[in-house]
Amino acid sequence: MLTIFGDPISGNCLKVKWTAERLAIPYTWRDVDVTKAQSRTPEFLALNPAGQVPTVVLVDGRTLAQSNAIILHLAEGSDLIPADAYERAKMFEWLFWEQYSHEPYIAVARFQVKYLGKPVGELEPRIVERGRAALALMDRALEGRDFLVGGSLTLADIALVAYTRMAADGGFALSDYSAVEAWTRRVEAELPIREPR
Repeated sequence: MLTIFGDPISGNCLKVKWTAERLAIPYTWRDVDVTKAQSRTPEFLALNPAGQVPTVVLVDGRTLAQSNAIILHLAEGSDLIPADAYERAKMFEWLFWEQYSHEPYIAVARFQVKYLGKPVGELEPRIVERGRAALALMDRALEGRDFLVGGSLTLADIALVAYTRMAADGGFALSDYSAVEAWTRRVEAELPIREPR
């Protein structure tokens, strides 16, 4: 059985969990509390020398890390990856953008405010500015669309909803981005999300 090592406070870990559940892939979840440095133990570093979650151990015993690599592996051959070559490339475009231009700002703001107790007003201005820019770009892209790529849920939506749905924890008001807010509700309805925002 697939084993997912993850921290439930991490959107990157939750997207792996949601993808497995959406595809009815059986798995065992192993909690790794990053706030207690549990990803830095010798046992965990033997699985993933980078000391990061999520990390999975596949059925055959091989390990895989990096959330978007994991969800791509899990979803191979499923309807979560577009069959059309261009739409598939657009999905990859969103996956790369999520890790470079979205997660470093939305997720970092959330972590600093919610888990480190930093007031929103004390966040580095660059984080706030780039987080708002990411949400604004998504809002424009979602105008008149139900999903980011094509006409149905893809890995792009799963990857981006993970932290977007919790953006308010970092001081970003989704009500300022009406297309994103509506998209978030649509994607949440498609996934087995049980974690509160």
